[in-house]
Amino acid sequence: MSDSYENDGKAHEQYITEVLAQYPDKFAKRRRKHLAVAKAVEAAPDAPVGEEGPLLTECDVKSNIKSIPGVMTIRGCAYAGSKGVVWGPVKDMVHISHGPVGCGQYSWSQRRNYYVGTTGIDAFGTMQITSDFQEKDIVFGGDKKLDKVIDEIEAMFPLNGGISVQSECPIGLIGDDIEAVSRRKGKEIGKTIVPVRCEGFRGVSQSLGHHIANDAIRDWVLDKSAEAEWEAGPYDVNIVGDYNIGGDAWASRRLLEEMGLRICGNWSGDATLAEMERAPKAKLNLIHCYRSMNYICRHMEEKYGVPWMEYNFFGPSQIAASLRKIAKHFGPEIEAKAEEVIAKYKPLVDGIVEKYGPRLKGKKVMLYVGGLRPRHVMTAYEDLGMEIAGTGYEFAHNDDYQRTGHYAKPGTLIYDDVTGYELEKFVEKIRPDLVGSGIKEKYPVQKMGIPFRQMHSWDYSGPYHGYDGFAIFARDMDLAINNPVWDLFDAPWTDGGELLAAAE
Repeated sequence: MSDSYENDGKAHEQYITEVLAQYPDKFAKRRRKHLAVAKAVEAAPDAPVGEEGPLLTECDVKSNIKSIPGVMTIRGCAYAGSKGVVWGPVKDMVHISHGPVGCGQYSWSQRRNYYVGTTGIDAFGTMQITSDFQEKDIVFGGDKKLDKVIDEIEAMFPLNGGISVQSECPIGLIGDDIEAVSRRKGKEIGKTIVPVRCEGFRGVSQSLGHHIANDAIRDWVLDKSAEAEWEAGPYDVNIVGDYNIGGDAWASRRLLEEMGLRICGNWSGDATLAEMERAPKAKLNLIHCYRSMNYICRHMEEKYGVPWMEYNFFGPSQIAASLRKIAKHFGPEIEAKAEEVIAKYKPLVDGIVEKYGPRLKGKKVMLYVGGLRPRHVMTAYEDLGMEIAGTGYEFAHNDDYQRTGHYAKPGTLIYDDVTGYELEKFVEKIRPDLVGSGIKEKYPVQKMGIPFRQMHSWDYSGPYHGYDGFAIFARDMDLAINNPVWDLFDAPWTDGGELLAAAE
């Protein structure tokens, strides 16, 4: 371990100790398991190298545990995981937020899942459809209302490809039989209607919502794969777990097609129900967001014999590694084309690094996001000469932190389901040059005088996937960090900030 990493690690351990000292003993003991510093792994010369390369560190923290009531957590619920992540981006289906209006309103088109289609005609991703539960529905049940809503949808949007029923909390509490309604109405209108038991109270975070949504795909969609109209080819692949935020999936698709592969299905970003139905006909599943879609990939491997592999299209180093790994699965012809693609974009990459590298080199970044980004985007920053000071997940499982060990260097601060207080104090102590997190953290961090990028939906920018996306990524990080606005005020804990506060 280098001296710089060793020193960072010691400082980060001290920061953890200082933060925990402010808690009651019982809570501090509990939270200590969720905070750590990445420790170097001394691998044996003959140690096996995993899919994502050699293991650099151990990022061993407790995860996927229920948040403490009363403590500000940044997590979402199971409904958010299903409707907001997995099902919502399927563009030709109408997704009913079944319950009171609030959940659907809050989740209405907030992730910028781009799609091709005419909204309200054959695409419905940016529409909010709700059964609008009232008190009488809680008392007498909502099955009849759901029946009526489906009839209204069919009359208003006859070109829809199908319907999903996204359950909110009251549905599970009162015991509505959405499965029976979905079966009956599906036969009546001759379309797929998918009931999803994603009530928000289930599980500890939105992660269970992903799992439940995957199970719904398994039980209500993939069983129709035999009927799907698709003539399989030798180079068919599915892009799974890419939600096309800012056009990410389109950037990924372009690269895969350039190397000679054919996209059987791209879901759930810009997806159609038909693409999901024919997914088992592909020769390989390529999964980008492991946390949200590994369940369905494992199922397709077990039942349909479709292998799967993870890939990472953030930043040129990982793009090249992923293209080569994917190509190796298909043999010499595709491998040669992959090398041509990498060579084609090398001048672009060199130009980006030459332009932005001097402005970004050595800048420290702290990340706190859901899904896969706390590890996948790390190397994209490092491709620009930046350093990762800390990273963590909102709703990761243990295997996510194990995978983080392939990316995080020794001394990196690791935090799981970090509280608002902890994140603020870590940012205050480390004083990074940039924080990449979600919308809830954006404005408090900016008020601390620190540049911020919204890394859930790219802060109204994107795409960030692929070589073209790397150019946009580099530009956005430069705009955030080197914006002259940060020189116009002092952070609250500096001398200048204290003087300003006193003057007020």
